[in-house]
Amino acid sequence: MKLIKNLTLAKLIATLTMATGLAGTALAQTAPAAKAATPAAAPATAADMTDGEIKKVDKSTKKITIKHGEIKNLDMPGMTMVFQVKDPAMLDMVKAGDNVKFKVEKADGAIVVTEMQVAR
Repeated sequence: MKLIKNLTLAKLIATLTMATGLAGTALAQTAPAAKAATPAAAPATAADMTDGEIKKVDKSTKKITIKHGEIKNLDMPGMTMVFQVKDPAMLDMVKAGDNVKFKVEKADGAIVVTEMQVAR
């Protein structure tokens, strides 16, 4: 009888050890992802920005028309389109014919210019 209790106890310990070991492994695999910090938003570098040419500036609607190259962060090919601007003051920086570098993001279902620099 004592032998059966010892074997049963040994199996219980082995099972708990395995379960704890597996749980520890699962936690170890997910812990780095849980600890990963979200990087703070930094200004776009030239590599993050898209080249474009201003076709029209409409201050009354706070929109700008840009003929642009590929917008990589949105997987969008080059074309001419109208964008909203995050800050209406951007419209004072440019005029039709200016070459620019700009960054766009999707916000509330619209594609919005968030940064813009006149290209030199």
